[in-house]
Amino acid sequence: MHAVPTRNRWLRYGAGLIGAASLTAFGGAPAAFAADGPQTATPIKHLVVIFQENVSFDHYFGTYPNAANTADDKVKFTAKPGTPKVDGLSDDLLHKNPNRNNPQRLGPAQAVTCDQDHTYKDEQLAFDGGKMDKFVEHTDIESCKAPMYTAPGLVMDYYDGNTVTGYWNYAQRFAMSDNSFGTNYGPSTPGAINLVSGQLHGGYPIDPKTGQQTTDAYVVASPDAKGIGTVINDPDPGYDDCSDPKHNHLVMTGKNVGDLLNDKGVSWGWFQGGFKPTGTKDGKAVCESAHKNIVGATQTDYNPHHEPFQYYKSTANPQHLAPKTVDEIGHDGQANHQYDLTDFDAALQHGNLPAVSYLKAANYQDGHAGYSDPLDEQHFVVDTLNKLQKSKDWASTAVVIAYDDSDGWYDHKFAEPVNGSKDAANDSLSGPGQCGKDAGSGGYADRCGFGPRLPLLVASPYAKANFVDHTQTDQTSILRFVEDNWKTGRIGDYSFDEHAGSIEGMFDFKNPQSATLILDPTTGQPVGGDTPSGQPTGQPTGGSSTTPAGSATSTDGSTTVAGATSSVSGPPLAETGANSNTGPIAAAAVALLALGGGAVLLARRKRGRRA
Repeated sequence: MHAVPTRNRWLRYGAGLIGAASLTAFGGAPAAFAADGPQTATPIKHLVVIFQENVSFDHYFGTYPNAANTADDKVKFTAKPGTPKVDGLSDDLLHKNPNRNNPQRLGPAQAVTCDQDHTYKDEQLAFDGGKMDKFVEHTDIESCKAPMYTAPGLVMDYYDGNTVTGYWNYAQRFAMSDNSFGTNYGPSTPGAINLVSGQLHGGYPIDPKTGQQTTDAYVVASPDAKGIGTVINDPDPGYDDCSDPKHNHLVMTGKNVGDLLNDKGVSWGWFQGGFKPTGTKDGKAVCESAHKNIVGATQTDYNPHHEPFQYYKSTANPQHLAPKTVDEIGHDGQANHQYDLTDFDAALQHGNLPAVSYLKAANYQDGHAGYSDPLDEQHFVVDTLNKLQKSKDWASTAVVIAYDDSDGWYDHKFAEPVNGSKDAANDSLSGPGQCGKDAGSGGYADRCGFGPRLPLLVASPYAKANFVDHTQTDQTSILRFVEDNWKTGRIGDYSFDEHAGSIEGMFDFKNPQSATLILDPTTGQPVGGDTPSGQPTGQPTGGSSTTPAGSATSTDGSTTVAGATSSVSGPPLAETGANSNTGPIAAAAVALLALGGGAVLLARRKRGRRA
């Protein structure tokens, strides 16, 4: 195995802060099961998957539904009566944790933190055969600088409803799972590919200079005689002009869900922040749009290795071509179902919402530690759900909020592998060179899973209210729902969709809810369409499954940052004075910037731990 070159990504940090005005909205009652469009197995005619970055379940929901509500917290959270419990952080786990450090609560002022280690092997070492007691030794990273927050044992720490308020309110109004996992161990690219195919084997490296197949141990692990192996890292896609030309790229063979939907004539699309090119160079698209996060650090919007369909020739849009018309969005055309987030807004406003939509936020709003944060993330998720709930298609829509990986953040719950691997170089969960009991389905190595536990929420008129599902699911459970609802058949070739548990336990297809939940993107609190947290909705809520366990108003808006106009998405900064309401994002930004003293910093991110 040859040496893998180090990839350096420089992130420039400057002073600044983001403010946002609240949204007001309305909502209508859901209509009867619609008959238009392709035949579906459920009343869901439109599925929107919001696929965020790098969060473990305990990192966001470990103490749900109990928030600390300290005197310093500008946003308070009180759960509704009858809220069901989750499998979260017990008193013993909080105060007598088997890891080297106990978990500590993070608040809004600690929103931007160090990025943790979340490589395939190191996560297995942290899990220590299911003991879940070696996170500090193997996935903890504390070496970032202000304005990012760091502390000893940071990997153990968690947020509560005073920071991730929007998510906790969605859990109160809709349904969530406390038993959903990453399909495999490892970082972003494996998670993204699992979402759309459930099959990490079948890739090979190509040299971007020649376009020819090459060898690269970073791009694929355990290659066979033809050089076909399994992806466990974050190589950029081979069919994307905006991929890094300095390193080898990954090409995937086999099918993905886009192929299945195309075969059935079902409209679909992947919509990603920054996908729209800012220009061309040497005949190739250039993706250089950028925004500032809450602490004023400028982040490039588009991340190629977060875009799974660009790894497959059949579903790629290498030149980032835009659809010719709004009506073309979701259908065959020069964009080949790959779009910018602004195209999703256009389709929604035009009444042309595809049957299946995957949304990937721009980097600064995707929740990834190191360059994003829960408050910027909240803006994106809340803005998106507010718009969807106001749309004509809401009555037949389901929104799934899911994550690509855990970032290495601590979570106490372990899932026995349903698929094993025996790679001496990369596996270590059950001992040196071993993860689980078997060598893996199809003889494909390096697909050990399930991996870390991740958040999973469903928002829909058909979602059960204030409900916690305990059914064991994984990222490919979303794939399986698409396959089942649109009757596409399975991926095949030992895809994890054959193992996937169902998410349908989070729905009640016979009793849709009429109320919507419109939140303020800054505070995460209700501003219309439902009652505030802690108040009953007037209809039955609460409960859990009995199944055994196994920013911006529009994507191209601008806001005022540190007194100057910039391209940061979001409504205008609130006015100062007696009637001002700067909210927790502004307050947190001030606190975070105080840590950094307004200095301009450069943060280096190594290739092996880049997402």
